Amino acid sequence: MKFSTLAVHAGQRPDVLTGAVCVPVTLTSTFAMDGIGKLRGEFEYARSDNPSRHALETSIAAIEYGKHALAFASGQAASTAVLDLLQPDDEIVATPNIYGGTYRLFHKVYNKYNIKINVAKDTTPDAIKKALTEKTVLVWGESPSNPLLDLLDIAKTAEHVHNFRNKNGVAPLLVIDNTFPSPAFQNPLLLGADIVTHSCTKYIGGHSDVIAGAVVVNDDAIYEKLKFYQNAAGAVPEPFSCFLLQRGIRTLPLRMKKHEENAYRVAEFLRGNSAVEAAFFPGFTDFPRHDLVKKQMSGLPGMISFKIHGGIDDVKKFFAGLKLIILAESLGGPETLICHPATMTHAALPENERAKIGITDNLIRLSVGIEDADDLVDDLREALIYRSR
Repeated sequence: MKFSTLAVHAGQRPDVLTGAVCVPVTLTSTFAMDGIGKLRGEFEYARSDNPSRHALETSIAAIEYGKHALAFASGQAASTAVLDLLQPDDEIVATPNIYGGTYRLFHKVYNKYNIKINVAKDTTPDAIKKALTEKTVLVWGESPSNPLLDLLDIAKTAEHVHNFRNKNGVAPLLVIDNTFPSPAFQNPLLLGADIVTHSCTKYIGGHSDVIAGAVVVNDDAIYEKLKFYQNAAGAVPEPFSCFLLQRGIRTLPLRMKKHEENAYRVAEFLRGNSAVEAAFFPGFTDFPRHDLVKKQMSGLPGMISFKIHGGIDDVKKFFAGLKLIILAESLGGPETLICHPATMTHAALPENERAKIGITDNLIRLSVGIEDADDLVDDLREALIYRSR
């Protein structure tokens, strides 16, 4: 089935008992048994599994063209589950531009387990290849990256990673955070990735009303390890969150098209405005590695980053001039959100690390929503004028 059909139907068949078209929200913590070791149905205890989460995981696996999906209470919980595959003294190769929360996990949580992070020089496959060592177990990347939207050649990177052997004689696992493009526009497993992570809070949920995450894999052995962790650690979404995510998935194809349409319009406006120092959007034909957009993606999310002339005071004044666009964390909702990476999403990075990857005080990240693009452009134009007064 094509993506739009999978989004509507996978994991969302009518309820067998009642015929309900929408999957029911199963609000129970436990399930009756017919005797010791005799389950009455498929489920025993809701932390281990429950009908609402099972249906959601079926949906997410299908739209990522994967075999197994596991849902978690947040995107960070999903990332933590993947990192639990590591042992002390293992190493991770990471691309330079990663989400600030992932950086925090790497450097401020897992450092106590002596997990070393080797940051590649850039996002090219050759740079990642050079960063591999005999201790590398995971290679972690985002494409497009947060917040500067760098593109990673996933297929070529997978080739390099899978041809490498660490001291255990096995190839590292390639992990791709697919939050920005969503499964509607990119499917890393089809490009050779081993593990895909999502903050489902963003485009998959799509309505700014739920916190959740997911991991998708094809390998049965990796799935069993992650499933054990999911049950043992217990950071799982509750049933109503699962319901909200499935509702979001049903409209994901339509929403992503509108996000993309608006992003192109807003990006062109920003690029042409004299108050803007630089605009970063993979849809620009001169954007670095723009060829990857057509090679591995079927569209672009509503993510744009840009720098205005001046410093932090100019950014504050620009934000104060906005009337429609909302200053807030997160992305992927119907409303347009704007944020200041240096003090918000990437505040966990030391200033010198932010500077290395281009996260300056005048950098702004925009999550373009599904409003009328003319209204968004007007709001940005007026705020840029207000900033210059």
